[in-house]
Amino acid sequence: MVKFTELNISETTLKSVRRMGFEEATPIQEGTIRLGMEGKDIIGQAQTGTGKTTAFGIPLIEKVDTRDGNVQGLVIAPTRELAIQVSEELYNLGKDKNVRILSVFGGQEIGRQIRALKNRPQIIVGTPGRLLDHINRRTLKLENVNTLVLDEADEMLNMGFIEDIQSIMSNVPESRQTLLFSATMPDAIRRIAEKFMKTPEIVKIKSKEMTVENIEQFFVKSVEREKFDILSRLMNVQQPELAIVFGRTKRRVDELAHALNLRGYLAEGIHGDLSQAKRMSVLKQFKSNKIDVLVATDVAARGLDISGVTHVYNFDIPQDPESYVHRIGRTGRAGKKGVAVTLVTPREMGYLAIVERTTKKKMQELIPPTAGEAVLGQQRVAMEQLQTMTEKNNLGNYREFAAELLEKNDAVDLVAAALKTITKDPEDAPVSITEERPLPSRGGGGYKGKGGGGRSSGGGYKGKSSTGGRPSGGGGYKGKRESSSSSSSRPSGGGRPGRTRRHES
Repeated sequence: MVKFTELNISETTLKSVRRMGFEEATPIQEGTIRLGMEGKDIIGQAQTGTGKTTAFGIPLIEKVDTRDGNVQGLVIAPTRELAIQVSEELYNLGKDKNVRILSVFGGQEIGRQIRALKNRPQIIVGTPGRLLDHINRRTLKLENVNTLVLDEADEMLNMGFIEDIQSIMSNVPESRQTLLFSATMPDAIRRIAEKFMKTPEIVKIKSKEMTVENIEQFFVKSVEREKFDILSRLMNVQQPELAIVFGRTKRRVDELAHALNLRGYLAEGIHGDLSQAKRMSVLKQFKSNKIDVLVATDVAARGLDISGVTHVYNFDIPQDPESYVHRIGRTGRAGKKGVAVTLVTPREMGYLAIVERTTKKKMQELIPPTAGEAVLGQQRVAMEQLQTMTEKNNLGNYREFAAELLEKNDAVDLVAAALKTITKDPEDAPVSITEERPLPSRGGGGYKGKGGGGRSSGGGYKGKSSTGGRPSGGGGYKGKRESSSSSSSRPSGGGRPGRTRRHES
C-alpha cells in the first residue's frame, strides 16, 4: 500500500486526510491521485466503496484557488443521497484549505440553493436535473470550471440522465480536466468519454473477493420509526461481546450512540467531524473493551484494524454491496464465527437483493424479539453477573450489609431486588432518533442498478432529502417466531434454537 505522504499532496490537504484517519491509499486512490495531480483526464472503473470520492476529491481540492470565488470544480452524481455523501467528504478533505463546497439536488427548496450559490462556492456537487435547472436560470455559471467529475456514470445512464449530462458538459470549458467513474463501461458511457474527454488514462480496479463464510447474516424488515427499539431488543437478547453499529449519517451516529448509552450500553460514536485525537481515543477504548459498542459511519470505519468483534448491526443498509461486505467483514475473523444483522425498510428491499447477488449468499429473515423477550435476556445477564461476583468471593464488608438486610427481608426478595437493579429495562429510558429517508428506489420500480432485478422496493422514492467471543445469549436468539405480532410474549429461554426462514428472492 502507498501512503498519502508519497503522493505529492500539499501539507494542508494531508492535514485534512490525517484528520479523517486515512494513512494508506486504496488502489483507486493511488492511481487516480497520481494521474489527476498531473492534470490528465481519467476513466476510473471501480465499484462504490473503494474510496473513489477521496480519489477524485484530492486532485479537485488541490486545484482550487481559494482567492477565486468562482465555481472551479463540478461533480455530477446520480442521486441526492450520493451528492450529500460526496459533498460531506469533499468538505472534510478541503477543511484545512477552507474550500467552499455546496450540494444542489431536487427535492430541496430551490430558493435556498440560489441564496447559497451567492456565497460563491468553489466546488458544486449536484444531481443532473437540478444542475440543469440552475444553468437554465443562470444562477449557476460554469465558465471558470477547470475540473469536472462524473460519479457513477453507469447509474446515471440507467436512470436516463445521459442527455442531461451531455447538456451540462457542453456548458463547461473544453480546456477542463474530466474524471469519469463507472463500475461498468457500457457503449453509451464510452461514447461520452470519446466525445468529451482528451486521451483519458484508464484506472481499472478489480472488485475485491467477497468472503463472508464465517458470518451468519440476517435481515430484519422494519419501518424507520421502530428500528431503534428493534436494535436494542436484539442486542439485549444476543448479548454481543463487542459490537459495531453502522449508521448512514453523522447525525445518525451521534443519536444512536447517545440512545444506546441511555439504554445502558457503553457506546461511543466515530465519524468524519471528530478530531483525530478523539477518534483514536474512542478506538483505543473499544479495543481495550472499555466500551462495548462502537457506532460508526462508513467513512470513519474505513481502514480500522479491529479484532474480536462478535456482532455487526447495519442500522441503515448501505447504498452499495461492497460497503456491506466491508462492514460485516469486521466480524467473523481469524476463523471465529460472527453475526451480522441488517435493518431494512420495505422500500429498501431491492438493495438487499443486490447485496445477496454480490456475496452469493442468502440472508435469513429474522423477526426480532418482543419487549418481554428482550427483558428476559437482560435478566439472564444480570443473573450471570451476580453468579460471577459470588464465585469471585471478594465481597468484603458487603457481607455485613447483606446480613443486616437478611434480618429484615426475605432472601429471595433481596436477590430479586438486586437482579432488578442491574437489569437494563428499556422502558426506563425513552429515546428519540430522527427519522431518515429511505434510500431511493432508483429508476422508479425497484432497484435496477448493477445486476438488475431483485426484490421490488415498492416504487420510486420522491420525497425530500435531509442534508446529510461471548455466544449470542447461550445459543442466542436468532430465530423467527411463527407470528410477528408484537403482543407475543413467549420467552426465548435465552437459548432457544434459532428458527430462521430462508426467503425467496
